[in-house]
Amino acid sequence: MKVTQTKKDNATIVMVEGRLETGTAPELEMELNKIVPTCQNLVLDFSKLEYVSSAGLRVLLTAQKTMNARGGSMKITNINEIVREVFNITGFTSILTIE
Repeated sequence: MKVTQTKKDNATIVMVEGRLETGTAPELEMELNKIVPTCQNLVLDFSKLEYVSSAGLRVLLTAQKTMNARGGSMKITNINEIVREVFNITGFTSILTIE
C-alpha cells in the first residue's frame, strides 16, 4: 500500500493506493495520526484503493470519530465498486461521508 499526502485550499488530501488490510492498516493509521490533529478538512482519495478489510474499516472509523470530536470534516472520494460494496454491507455508508 502507498499513502501520499497533498494540500489543496483548506483540505488535506490523502491518496491511498493498493490494499487496505490487516498488514497495511497500521501504516495508514500512523499517517492519519500525524495528519488528523492539525487538519480541519480531510479528504481520503480512494481512486487507487483496490480493497478494504475490517482492519482498514477500523482505521477509517477511528479517524472519523477523531475528526468529529475536533469539529473537522472527513470525506472519502473516488471509491470503486468493490470498496463501495464493503461499505454498503458493513453499514459504513451511513457512518462515513462518501462522494
